[in-house]
Amino acid sequence: METGLPSSPLKPVPANRFLHHYANFFFGPARDQARQNGTGFGSVFRPPLGDALEAGAAVQREIHGTKFVVASGAMQRFMLLVERVAGHTETVLITGETGSGKELIACSVHEYSYRRSHAWIDINCAALPEHLVESELFGYEKGAFSGADSSKPGLFELADKGTLFLDEIGELPPHIQVKLLRVLDGAPYYRLGGHRKITVDVRIVAATNQDLEVAVREGRFRKDLFHRLSQFQLRVPPLRERPEDIVALAEHFLRLKSAVMRFSPDALPMLQSYSWPGNVRELRNIVTKVAMAASGPSISAEEVRSELSAEKQQIDIPMPTGDLQDMERQMVMKALENTGGHRAKAAEQLGISRRTLTRKLSEYKITPAGGDKSRALGTLSLKQKKFFRAKVEMAVVLRDSRGHESQVKAVNLSVGGMGLEGLPDPRRSEGLVDVSFMLPDGQTRIEAKAQIVWADLEGRAGATFVVIEPAVYKNLQEWTNQRMKDEGWELPL
Repeated sequence: METGLPSSPLKPVPANRFLHHYANFFFGPARDQARQNGTGFGSVFRPPLGDALEAGAAVQREIHGTKFVVASGAMQRFMLLVERVAGHTETVLITGETGSGKELIACSVHEYSYRRSHAWIDINCAALPEHLVESELFGYEKGAFSGADSSKPGLFELADKGTLFLDEIGELPPHIQVKLLRVLDGAPYYRLGGHRKITVDVRIVAATNQDLEVAVREGRFRKDLFHRLSQFQLRVPPLRERPEDIVALAEHFLRLKSAVMRFSPDALPMLQSYSWPGNVRELRNIVTKVAMAASGPSISAEEVRSELSAEKQQIDIPMPTGDLQDMERQMVMKALENTGGHRAKAAEQLGISRRTLTRKLSEYKITPAGGDKSRALGTLSLKQKKFFRAKVEMAVVLRDSRGHESQVKAVNLSVGGMGLEGLPDPRRSEGLVDVSFMLPDGQTRIEAKAQIVWADLEGRAGATFVVIEPAVYKNLQEWTNQRMKDEGWELPL
């Protein structure tokens, strides 16, 4: 494992030299010609390309099968930093919001480095089950565990002399963090079940959309590993900080859909005014949707506005109420509702990994809506069973995710949920259901999202509220407090 300080300190690079490098970076033939001549990067460059960069024109290059388009000054300066970092041997930590292009930047570090002719290996740390992470990274010997019929090299061995990209590094289990730190420090390691020490020469590039400094303070990520990974730290600017790239990327994505379609002049400012919380990935999705729905070759500002409004309505999550745990639970349920129960999309919307989302679903006993008939209904937690329940008899309308409505009777009510009778088919009420009823005072209507968490064969069921507007929650709480007083309970101060 290579360690130590950079061979030479970072020095300011003249702007014109950057333009030479940058032109070669985005235009492969010039770089290849430089290699043939033995002159290195930046020695061969075509003046028109440099002029285009200075004029702010969009330039692009294909990196690992993906077009990399840049037009803004902010990204040009950022790519200069990427080029300089790539020339050294230290580990690199790439941070940035989801969808901002961290993987492409990691590929660029490899392509710009002297390791570019060797292996590029990547792995998403959150995509693997926790018990497989160690065997994938470090390999295993035959017989190391049940099913290990032959030896297998790990990703570190496969990346020897090259680059290993660890995406979503913040999701690594603690015991793997310890072993990774030792390898980064140059220590030999063993395959799982092995007795032979293995030494590799690998450059590590890691990426995350988490704030690892917060994770360190909370004890979820090792401080020493964080400092070891962030010898060089690159923050990818979000799309909203580089509006010139919004136009260039939108036009590029539109050309991928149709060679004849164009944005009208008033449509492009509409795209630039949007905040793009999903960054480049969201922009591509929006352009695809607009192109498919367009009535002609010119996409108008109204068509863009309509799609952006629909997108904003889909991803907006109202501020939940309750303590922090309740707020987190409501946000998870709202994200699942927005994505139709699609866990990967819900995790992306929440800015967490799918593994973290799965853990939260298990922790909160949440069953996403969907077609899997084998899933069991959950049970009420101890905390929910302690809620004060007022005895009631009132009509409640339930509407499931398919729009089917049924009327049932509520027999008790609390700020956390209600007991029901007359539920015709609990299976039809899996996932989130819309709940609507009038409080017994006859003046206040309550509407919320709820989940059926238990049910029996006689039609009795328990529902817990998971998404409820603050004003509605306040009305329900005031009514419940009054019932508690009426029944002789003392309210806590």
